[in-house]
Amino acid sequence: MQAFLPADILLPQVESMEQWAVIACDQFSSQPAYWDRVREKAAGAPSTINLILPEAELGTPQEAAHTALINETMAQYLADGIFRTYPRSFVYVERTLESGAVRKGLVGMVDLDAYDYSVGSTSAIRATEKTVVERIPPRMRVRKDAPIELPHILMLCDDHDKVLIEPVAAQKAGLPKLYDFDLMEDGGHITGWLVQGEAVDGFEARLADYTAHVGEKYAGLPGVPMVFAVGDGNHSLATAKACYEALKEAHPGEDLSNHPARFALVELENIHDEAQVFEPIHRVITHTDPEALLRALEPWCADGGFPVAWHIGEKSGAVYLDKARSQLAVGVLQAFLDQYLAEHPGEIDYIHGDADLKELARQDKAIGFLLPAMEKSQLFRGVIADGILPRKTFSMGHAREKRYYLEGRAIK
Repeated sequence: MQAFLPADILLPQVESMEQWAVIACDQFSSQPAYWDRVREKAAGAPSTINLILPEAELGTPQEAAHTALINETMAQYLADGIFRTYPRSFVYVERTLESGAVRKGLVGMVDLDAYDYSVGSTSAIRATEKTVVERIPPRMRVRKDAPIELPHILMLCDDHDKVLIEPVAAQKAGLPKLYDFDLMEDGGHITGWLVQGEAVDGFEARLADYTAHVGEKYAGLPGVPMVFAVGDGNHSLATAKACYEALKEAHPGEDLSNHPARFALVELENIHDEAQVFEPIHRVITHTDPEALLRALEPWCADGGFPVAWHIGEKSGAVYLDKARSQLAVGVLQAFLDQYLAEHPGEIDYIHGDADLKELARQDKAIGFLLPAMEKSQLFRGVIADGILPRKTFSMGHAREKRYYLEGRAIK
């Protein structure tokens, strides 16, 4: 069986899709006012805000009560006939971002038997960054009794030749349009088309060929090739995997090969889509001796290495990190910092903007490293060769460009 498949997709039949769709639960976690505005805008209407638990609420007194209410509301929406089912379908999605760029995607389901988030995984689908297992149980409490799932997971393919999603995009004029609306809270615009029948068959044939030859892309690279990488929402996919594994443990010897919990809905995107932007995440170390740290970094450098700029107060320079240690500059730097800070004073923080990094590096006893943007083609090579990438390696766009909850799927 292939790792990415068509699904029986649920879509709401509601008056306002803008009130229905809300952004991924792990965004604006320190800005409760954002979520207050969302609830206000969606008040009185069917909305995914009633079906998800914003991470801003994790660990709060209302978490348990809200989780129970979420499951009750899901059941009520199903009983009220809010959802229409589109069997054995994909949804082709175009997301217009604030910049005007249009990001293309295909919503379908992944086989969780083909996904493994552990370090050293050789599965077809892998995490890009280390999964924090402590983050899974709170999410399991939401999913384990839920009758449906709503995904914010973005999965990536390394499709240089654009043979998977782009041919579907070329057919969109002949596909039924499912939705076309502005997303709330400055999320841009989104349009979706139904992909069924021959269009599904065509995609599956292209994916089978792509999968069969994917290893040729990475000839000579150490490690086992992979087909897909989780770009966003890895802890949500890890939660789906954990729930599925718990189900198998509870039903030993039972055939669960076609159980809906074996699968999880995601949006597949191509890292080579022009609208797909990977932004670097810089490092600043405070409460340390910056000059001593820089001297300790010297053995990790080599001629012709990855150039990385450093900033100490008003001074700046560059180091050239040894490419033999990792496929990525951030891989070398993070490994050094983890080792150094285990033995020396200092606190690390992860910074998105260049100007912000330089400003923070002007503090007393601070050093900042301005990392280069990761080449998109390095993502798969880095995971295959080095295993899971260092935490905070890259960011896929800004907070408001993350996926909004829209499509669903029954998991019971």
